[in-house]
Formats: sequence, structure tokens, C-alpha cells
Amino acid sequence: MKIHKSILIPVLLGISFASNAKEKLTIYAASSMTNVIAELVEQFEKQQDVDVTTVFAGSSSLARQLAHGAPADIFISANRKWVQYLVEQGITKSDNVTNIASNSLVVITAKQNTERLNQTNADSWLKLLGDSRLAIGQPDAVPAGMYAKESLQNMKLWDTLSKKLAPTNNVRIALALVERQEATLGIVYRTDALLSDNVAILTTLPESSYQKISYPMATLNDRELTKAFNQFVVSQAGKETLAKFGFN
Repeated sequence: MKIHKSILIPVLLGISFASNAKEKLTIYAASSMTNVIAELVEQFEKQQDVDVTTVFAGSSSLARQLAHGAPADIFISANRKWVQYLVEQGITKSDNVTNIASNSLVVITAKQNTERLNQTNADSWLKLLGDSRLAIGQPDAVPAGMYAKESLQNMKLWDTLSKKLAPTNNVRIALALVERQEATLGIVYRTDALLSDNVAILTTLPESSYQKISYPMATLNDRELTKAFNQFVVSQAGKETLAKFGFN
């Protein structure tokens, strides 16, 4: 009898644990949304009996992981290109994509720097940079870098400044380089700059110089929990949280 009990107890415990297990939701999101998504997730978990896992990185890196089979329920990109890539790969459908926010580009420097920048004058950029570098996202892959490149090209600054770049795998790394004064200047999203106590915004790049920065959210399956998170983000409470972190 004792042998039987020792066998039955772990089996019964296993059943008990399984019945209490929370549903799981996995969200892949652009690095620039780290803080706001963390708060949205915290709010959502209070409403739903769910365990949410978040993965943050550059949109291009996340999209490629998803295309190669990485398991996720939601993807939030910092531009339309990488969501469209997943549509073309058959990972999601265009009907499952919703723009949830917008942003703008700013030029930042370390807080203690007091010099000013004439954003239309190449010599002004070069004077401030000196022997340092301009930190931006990878201009051919990371959305923040792609927008920055487009802006600099339209302002006729790219040919000069492209020789002074410190390209990074995501916009948060570009921010960190300026915070640590490893780069004198950086181009990041306004929302990222507002989060840091160690950088100052020198100027806002003209929004007419680059495509509108939008954040499309794609649902990657038809799970009720996936739909519920999507609905929560676009709800009034979700919009207020996005606005709190500087997103439009």
C-alpha cells in the first residue's frame, strides 16, 4: 500500500498543478516600446489570469526570428516594413495589423553638454562630433536608423555624416552610447530621450524629412487571449498609457 501511495501522490499533485496553470502569452516588441509595453502588460495581467512573456529587440531581428518559427502571439514593430515582411512570409495577415502609436526623431547629447546644433548645417554637426561618432540604429535594418538615414538624406547631410556613424542593433543601444558619452550625438525616438535623465534633446528633426513613424501591432494567431490583448492596447486605457510615455 505504501508503494501505491508514493506513486499516486505525485500523479495527483501533477494534476493539481496543471489545473492551476495560467495561460501564457508571448509578445515580441521593438526596443523603443520596452517601457510602455511593460506597463501595458502589468495592467493586462491584473485583468486576465495570464502569464505574459515579453521579448524586446530591433524590429528586423524579431521579424526574422518569427519568420523562422519563433513562437509568439503578438508582434509590435517600429515600422510597417517588418510587419509587411511577415505578411509576405505568411506569418500573419494584413487584416490582423493595427497601427497603435506614432513617434518622432530627436538629436540627443549628454546632459552636461551646452553647445547648440544647427540641424541644417553639416559643419555644425561635425563641430559637435569632433573625433566622436553619431549613434543611430543600423540604417539598413533598424527602423530608427532607417528613419534617421531618410531624414539626413532629405536634409542633404547624409553624405557628410554617414562617415561618422556608430550604427547599433537597436535604438536603445544608441541611447546608451550617448548616455555613457561614448558617442557625442545620437538620433533616437523622442520617447526614448524622454526616459533618460542623462541626455538632453538638442533638436527635433523635421517630421517632413522622413516617413511617419508608426507602430503596427500584428496578431499572429486567433487565440482569444491574443485578441484580448489587442483589444486592451487599442482601448482608452491602452491609449492613455501610450500617451503617458510620449507616444502619439
